[in-house]
Amino acid sequence: MAENAIGGEPVRHTPTGKSGSRVRMSAAQRREQLISIGRQLFAERGFDATSIEEVAARAKVSKPVVYEHFGGKEGLYAVVVDREVRSLLDRITTALTAGHPRELLEQAALALLGYIDEDTSGFRVLVRESPVLSATGNFSSVLNDIAHQVEHILGAEFKSRNYDPKLAELYSQALVGMVALTGRWWLEVRKPRKEVVAAHLVNLAWNGLSHLEAKPTLITGNNR
Repeated sequence: MAENAIGGEPVRHTPTGKSGSRVRMSAAQRREQLISIGRQLFAERGFDATSIEEVAARAKVSKPVVYEHFGGKEGLYAVVVDREVRSLLDRITTALTAGHPRELLEQAALALLGYIDEDTSGFRVLVRESPVLSATGNFSSVLNDIAHQVEHILGAEFKSRNYDPKLAELYSQALVGMVALTGRWWLEVRKPRKEVVAAHLVNLAWNGLSHLEAKPTLITGNNR
């Protein structure tokens, strides 16, 4: 098999009995291929256990090709995470269309569970811990962004119910954390259906919110 270097990437000629060669990927196509392979490996093994050697092997290219596109494993990981962050945020933002606060909570819960269900590899990448920060952050920063959106919803609802609107941030973090943690559990068990999971999450959240005490106190504290 003959091999010639063109633009830093080899073109592999496959003997066919006639003069012919395998079609070379464009730089953009190769980049997308490497991102897809990196995404799968990071999801399967995490950042530390993934190597440039394996990325290159799965893509059937040499290691320098991967370095040429991303500069190293950290660069590839950052691109993968950036894409997943944007994908999840876009999904959540697009889903929030209803005007009623309960429907908005339902839509947010379903959007997150839908992402987990349909983009499982991406979710696994986001929830794995890594020492590398991407341009758009990590899963914690995504949850913070979602919580800020929920905070606006709760803030208006708190005002209408004469609760302290300053507490909307606290409650939004609690709600989003509840959904995210449940989502990580559901990722492994996949039962019941995501619509049922979302309904129960909103049942707990909404019925809890609808019966909030204006100034809750700890029972334990009152016994002292």
